[in-house]
Amino acid sequence: MKQVENLTNLLENARKGKYAVGSFSPRYTKLILPVVQAAVETDSPVIVQLSEKEIIRHQVNVEAFAREFYRVVEELDPQVPIALHLDHTKTFDVIRQAIDAGFTSVMIDASEYEFEENVRITRQVVEYAKPRKVTVEAELGKIGTTDFVETDHDEELFTVPEEAKEFCERTGVDCLAVSVGTAHGIYTVRQPHVDYDRLERINSLTRVPLVLHGGSGVPSQMVRKAVQMESGGVSKVNIATDVEQAMLQVVGREGHMTEAELNSCTEEQIAQSREAVKELVKEKMCCYVMSAGHGK
Repeated sequence: MKQVENLTNLLENARKGKYAVGSFSPRYTKLILPVVQAAVETDSPVIVQLSEKEIIRHQVNVEAFAREFYRVVEELDPQVPIALHLDHTKTFDVIRQAIDAGFTSVMIDASEYEFEENVRITRQVVEYAKPRKVTVEAELGKIGTTDFVETDHDEELFTVPEEAKEFCERTGVDCLAVSVGTAHGIYTVRQPHVDYDRLERINSLTRVPLVLHGGSGVPSQMVRKAVQMESGGVSKVNIATDVEQAMLQVVGREGHMTEAELNSCTEEQIAQSREAVKELVKEKMCCYVMSAGHGK
């Protein structure tokens, strides 16, 4: 069995290979299995993630999520690079709890603060995580939202390339989530776009892999272009809403469910939900982030 790893090699290999690693949020422990199955069947590196707001909204326990992740890894014995990532988190105690539970990567999101405070908070997390061989993702700029699952605000503020350079140098982060036009949630009125010139400029000034949040609902050609840019593009793409929507369509629900509500579904519903999620993730790996076949 390949060891569960942090993001260092996953994202460096993606950057060199002109593909991205999909960071998929199952949001429920029952849906971890199909995400990993999709990675195995497509020979793709994969990141399984969970955010602080998802923990609260879906009533998912951090330790239980990690236990199920490692149970699935032991059961499937995936011969592909795999990581367990804590997405958008603002609370240091939750980050510490996740690291203790076996998460190999964490994201501190202090993007709502002024630059200097963002630097200070991010450095604190880096100094805690690095000795534990846990990678750290941070955010600079504000990535908008439509559903308030990952973040509390719908304001969008594009990342300034020169600030990104200084931020990475002063914090020592391993990867950086940048605001270049996408948003969390389902696109309804506004349409997604990607500021490729801004991406290119940020890449030219920084040495860390870049992360595209709000991957759900963005046309595949936009993501592929962002991934395969000569300057390096983005090396990690977060996909959460699309995964949950695949499950909700099967069980005939809208909005969201709690962990307990999904667990109370029939075995047939859960099996069908898992199949729908697996096929969705496989499609994203093959046609979206272009990671299929890069599992070695």
